[in-house]
Formats: sequence, structure tokens, C-alpha cells
Amino acid sequence: MTTAPQTASAPPRQHAIERVRHDLKLRVLTVVRTEQITPHMRRITLAGDDLEGFVSPASDDHVKLLFPAPGETKPVFPVLGNGTNPIQYAQGARPIARNYTPRRYDAERRELEIDFVLHGDGPAASWAAQAQPGQTLGVGGPRGSMLVPLDFDWYVLVGDQTALPAIARRLEQLPATARAIAVIEIVQDGEQIALECAAQLDLRWVARNGRSGALLLDELAKVALPSGGDGYVWVACEHAQVQGLRGHFINAGVPKQHLHVASYWKHGVEEHHEHHDE
Repeated sequence: MTTAPQTASAPPRQHAIERVRHDLKLRVLTVVRTEQITPHMRRITLAGDDLEGFVSPASDDHVKLLFPAPGETKPVFPVLGNGTNPIQYAQGARPIARNYTPRRYDAERRELEIDFVLHGDGPAASWAAQAQPGQTLGVGGPRGSMLVPLDFDWYVLVGDQTALPAIARRLEQLPATARAIAVIEIVQDGEQIALECAAQLDLRWVARNGRSGALLLDELAKVALPSGGDGYVWVACEHAQVQGLRGHFINAGVPKQHLHVASYWKHGVEEHHEHHDE
């Protein structure tokens, strides 16, 4: 990524980035619809009265999905404890759990959409590939949200296909007065989806197509950051790429307080989710 030469300027404006906590609740929801969005992405719509009070104000919120064990029809649930130990598990009864971003929540219909990337044979992808209306799933959270305001001049959103729900949500939120750059790595050609965005958008799809390496970083080298105004950068992808991407934006002059970097997954590691902001 290239930038304009640095010149003396006023410091960035103050932007009210706020972290909020939510009451923890465990919900049992029922599959009501499934949709194959792309060859490697399937949308599961969940519903139920347990969604009463559900909130997901931030585009990159995540919920804990609790999956039935092989041969079972319902997930094992932990017990909600006290403030110092909010989640407790019975001996040998830890549920199969993974973090996912809510793609969309319809409070009136009490429906929650989750988009699954079908890669490998892990418990989440395997469950999503066979999910049918009437099946049940456990959902916990979100436990908290990071609220990034809409008063930045420009936004850069970078991620692989697991980050696509969060990126799509954020693009839908941006005002027409903003500029946005989105660089999204997908498994292969044909995984692109339509994205809604009122902002001035530079959208770049990077198809891996069996290639290895830091493809997101390679693509960003071709992209110029906006030279004026305040920007916010959000990155989420596989663990091996995040440090290179974080260093890239730090070197480009993005203030650390305006940069959020997370690894949503890591090769060979189950239930991985890690922030790399410091």
C-alpha cells in the first residue's frame, strides 16, 4: 500500500470508540431456513422465543455457537455462574463451541442469520453442511461490542472469507459521505457476493485458487490509503497473516487507536479467536 508523503498536520480528531458489555444469556434456537450463498458459504437462519432481548450493535460482534456432539440432536449447555466464574462446565461435559459473527438479526421476526464457510471437516462446517429446518443449536452472547463511530472520513476493511459477514455488516452501516476500501480473500473464483454500501467503495476480491502466501498483504501493496482525513482500519483473517498486515498499516501511519486486528482462526487450532491490537 502506498501513501502520500507525510507533511506536518493537525493530530487526528477524537473519535468515540466505545466498548460495551452485554448480559450473558444462553439460547436454544431452531433452524428455520438454509441457503447456499456460494459453493463454500451457507447461511443458516435460526429462530425462537429465546431471541427476546438479543442485541448485536457492532458489525464484528461474535456469538458462541454450541453444536450437538456426534450422534446427538441437542448441544450440551454450560451453567451460568457468578461474576468471577460466569461459565461453568460439568465434568466431561464441555460443549463443542465456535465463535461466529451474526450476519443479520431481525428483532420483529426473532430470526438470526449466521453465515458459515464450508472448509474442512470441523464440527461447525460439518454441522452447517447438513443443517435442516427443525434442528437445534445453542447460542451464547454476544458478551460485548466494540462500537466504532461513523464519523471517520474513510475506512479500510481487510479479511478472508470468515470475516465477510462482519465486513458486509460494516459496509451496510457506512454513510454516503465516507470512503471505504475493502480487500477480501476468498477460497476461489465464484465466491464473490453482492455487498450493499452507500459509501464510495473500492472493493477488491482476492481469490486464493489453491495459492499459498500472504495474498491480502500482496494486494494491499497495490492500494493507496486516502491522503487526507481520519481513517479507521479493521483486519480479521487467519493467524499467519495478521502480524504482517498490522505492521503494514502501522508503517503506513495509521494510529494504533484507529487500527483493530484479529485472527479469527488458526491452522491446526480449534476454537481460535485472538485480538492483536497491541
